[in-house]
Amino acid sequence: MNAFVRITENLLARLHGPLTFRLILQPLTALIIGIQDGLHDANADMPSFFWALLTDPTRRPELLRDAWKAIARVFVLAVIIDTVYQVIEFSWFYAGEALIVASVLAVVPYTLIRGPVNRLVSGVRRLSQKA
Repeated sequence: MNAFVRITENLLARLHGPLTFRLILQPLTALIIGIQDGLHDANADMPSFFWALLTDPTRRPELLRDAWKAIARVFVLAVIIDTVYQVIEFSWFYAGEALIVASVLAVVPYTLIRGPVNRLVSGVRRLSQKA
């Protein structure tokens, strides 16, 4: 079987297999952490996280280090739970799949929410100062 097909089938199988509650709980945890960090960024008058990550190479290592500190536990927990899932479902462990799942469940939600929360709070703050 083609590796890409196997990975795709295995990833899609997670939607209906055991431990599916983690598909809600882990992204929700990452979102909460992202919201907290976005609020912190707004209070520190920092630029949007993802935008700064893309456009400011001097701050990129610092931003990545701070983000990793914030989501490391969620990411590691996602890898551990996916490992348990794989052992139950496949009687095998695929490290690449575990990293893909952990990234989707922890890194993506965190990255997508942190910047917009910062911009929203900063924008509301500017509007209230003008009023």
